[in-house]
Amino acid sequence: MYATGNKKMLNMLILEILKEYSDQEHRLTQQEIIRLLKSNYDMVCDRRSVKNNVVCLRELGYEISMEDGYYLLEREFDDVELRMLIDSVLFAKFLTQKQAKTLIEKLKSIGNKYFSAKVNHIINLPELRHGYNKQLMYVLDTINEAISQHKKISFVYNQYGSDFKLHPKREEKYIVNPYQMVANNGFYYLIGNYDKYDDISHYRLDKMTCVEMLTEKVKQQNQVMGLEQGLNLPKHMAEHIYMFSGGSVTINMLVDETIIGELVDWFGNDFYVIKKRQNNQVLVRLRCNEQAFFYWTLQYGPYVEVLEPVSLRRKIAEAVSEMNEKYNRNGE
Repeated sequence: MYATGNKKMLNMLILEILKEYSDQEHRLTQQEIIRLLKSNYDMVCDRRSVKNNVVCLRELGYEISMEDGYYLLEREFDDVELRMLIDSVLFAKFLTQKQAKTLIEKLKSIGNKYFSAKVNHIINLPELRHGYNKQLMYVLDTINEAISQHKKISFVYNQYGSDFKLHPKREEKYIVNPYQMVANNGFYYLIGNYDKYDDISHYRLDKMTCVEMLTEKVKQQNQVMGLEQGLNLPKHMAEHIYMFSGGSVTINMLVDETIIGELVDWFGNDFYVIKKRQNNQVLVRLRCNEQAFFYWTLQYGPYVEVLEPVSLRRKIAEAVSEMNEKYNRNGE
């Protein structure tokens, strides 16, 4: 907090008041600023000092309106941007409930008191689904540092048990070459390479514990299958919708024209409409991770028929047959 009673700090104190108490709908008079200086900082000044210091702040580059009262025209984040950031935190499933609330409070503090009042209800929402890994912030920071220094990392990779707690998948630590972190479907993922192999692998950050940055340099991306030309992130994300590891295959399928919007939601414009057929069906071609697309097809089963690759078509047919048998057992 600023020292009180120090006239040299007057312009900074006035700036803080404008940040906290002013916007286009809440313009401050000189007298209101004088009152807030006294009540908040025990600072006494006159109207001329207020005006002179506001002019000084404008000369320093701060956009302050002086028409019909004073208010700060431009902030680092406007209310809509802050609300978008808060919502992103609120629905981030990789954060714990406590981490989410702490971040939301920090974001609220960036806005003025009027913005804070508008979003107070958010912090009191019923608990949404969040993660359980309290090391998440440390994990993220360590991996970020390793990527920037081009160093390998080691970590324990976990899975959730029926007790809703993380349990190691194996005793041996994973050694991974980290290349990029991405957010997808509410979770944070690491795109990297498991050091023993030469292909791309993905790891959820909320399932990682005991992360350490190693001294050894990362494997060059051109030595990793699929990264010979570097990481094309938009293409990679479109082909790995559920972040399964493994390569992509070319898929030909018939889809109902009514779900073209869903295709755009999942794959952007990285698919091709080959031709239209009768009964509102469209022949579509795209590339995607085969295991991920298997699950995607089950999700949109009534509207999709995979034609190729034949191996995927057979796998889907077997899964549908098994489900049909399961749901026709009359509850046995």
